[in-house]
Amino acid sequence: MSIKESNSPYLKSNNRLGDVIAAIQVMGTYGYYKLDFKQWAIRISGSGNETKNWGLIFSEHPEFFRLDTTGKKASLVWRRNYRKRYDVNAQRELTLEEYNVLEDDQKNKISRTPLKGDEISILITTAINLHTRAIEQDKENRWLSSPLFSLLGVVLGAYLGWMIK
Repeated sequence: MSIKESNSPYLKSNNRLGDVIAAIQVMGTYGYYKLDFKQWAIRISGSGNETKNWGLIFSEHPEFFRLDTTGKKASLVWRRNYRKRYDVNAQRELTLEEYNVLEDDQKNKISRTPLKGDEISILITTAINLHTRAIEQDKENRWLSSPLFSLLGVVLGAYLGWMIK
């Protein structure tokens, strides 16, 4: 079974784990927690040409990423847990009182708090562990398929031999 034939999204391409880790790092620390695929592609890979690839990665890894209701914007699941009180311009979390006095247009500059280094490290470790498990499962499936196909061949051969007699 080649890497492309696996059911695990971690094994769909040779650089999938690297892409997931890169997305976690950028999406965890960037001021705004939710952007469309093209904006994330530019932030993560430096090119808007990778938009389709990043959309695929976000949708195939719901353990880390969530799409909005339109399916056009992505965010990091962990960051969605935080309140929307992070002032992107001031780079600090606002108090409830500070947030409540903002005008509607000022609230557009409010996001969710970026993750801390240890939180990003936990997510990266989780991605590595999930990738490792996918590789182990893939090896196990290949190990089981050889004996099963051999047994199926023996049974089929015996059946055909019986039918010919």
